[in-house]
Amino acid sequence: MFYKVNINQPSVTRVNLRVKYKVTSKGSCKLINKIVAMHSQDRFERRISNKWLFKLYLFRKLPLAFFAGLNVVELNEKRCVVLVPFKWLTQNPFHSIYFAAQAMAAEMSTGALGMLAIDNSNYKVSMLVVNMEARFLKKAAGKVYFVCTNGDQIQAAVKQAVLAGEGVEVKANSLGKLQDGTPVSNFIITWSFKAKM
Repeated sequence: MFYKVNINQPSVTRVNLRVKYKVTSKGSCKLINKIVAMHSQDRFERRISNKWLFKLYLFRKLPLAFFAGLNVVELNEKRCVVLVPFKWLTQNPFHSIYFAAQAMAAEMSTGALGMLAIDNSNYKVSMLVVNMEARFLKKAAGKVYFVCTNGDQIQAAVKQAVLAGEGVEVKANSLGKLQDGTPVSNFIITWSFKAKM
């Protein structure tokens, strides 16, 4: 049998897929589920990497990050890079980036990896910051890029939370660097993931 499957994209266009498959006795179709899962992962990454969709998301869900001008520069399953600009809204009286603006960008660099891992799992999983440690190494007097490379550990924690059915904690490190690569701050953010029943 041939079935036509329409999958909405973030843009106005639609993707039409013609798929040949056999329906099992339980009525499920693994091939369709795989296609939808792959498409939703691509859709999530596109939403985050699309400047306008991401700004709209921030405006609706994280207005403080919107006004601070946070921007996801890179996102994949292994790492995330978030930029916090040096401007009037993010500065402190000492002409550097305020520590709270740095914490917000560090949290976003780890949280985006968590959201991607949850989206890839195709399960409803809650996530919450349960602890944060910070060390400030140098004055942040310019754009700061927060880099988190703990994507594999976060993916594993989400999978474990889904399989175990209970909360799983994971520590993610986010290092803030100036454009020339000079480290300015280091954050260790502990996330808790728990599958919703």
